[in-house]
Amino acid sequence: MNKDKDVFEEKQNPFKENIEENKEAENEEKVEQQEESLEEKLQKEKDELNNKYLRLAADFDNYRKRQALERENLLQYGAGETLTKLIDVLDTFERAEESVEKFDDCKTVKESYNVAIKQFKDTLTKCGLEKIDTKNQKFDPNFHEAVSQTPTNDVEEGTIIAEMRTGYKLKDRVLRPSMVSVAVSEE
Repeated sequence: MNKDKDVFEEKQNPFKENIEENKEAENEEKVEQQEESLEEKLQKEKDELNNKYLRLAADFDNYRKRQALERENLLQYGAGETLTKLIDVLDTFERAEESVEKFDDCKTVKESYNVAIKQFKDTLTKCGLEKIDTKNQKFDPNFHEAVSQTPTNDVEEGTIIAEMRTGYKLKDRVLRPSMVSVAVSEE
């Protein structure tokens, strides 16, 4: 009897197939719309990320160019401040040279020289130049260059006993090591 009923229902509703086909078509259309919507959304996100990447790459390229220009300017004009300070010292030497021509007195020449050399040393100190201390110091190859060894028992072995050339550093960087003579034990 159920079979007859199913057959009867199928025969009674001729639009049942159309309704199911319409539902399937609607479902397929919804899926297609969702897929298209998802594709559009993904494409939009991709475009946004691509634009961000391009802006970031351009910003980095501009940063790199700015840094290169600043580095070039620093190399080209970095000594400007130091040279400006040294110009004053040059002026003092020139004035001393002029005063030497007018006087035959050695005392005046010596005074002019002392003023010029003091100003020069002060200027170098203001620029950050420091003498490397060697008096009664232990030899340190980071700051000193041993040019001779002197046998003696008066001081401890490895102690600097004479400086042949003054060494200088700029803050913590050695510009020129001190040339020194180092004590060794007599044997």
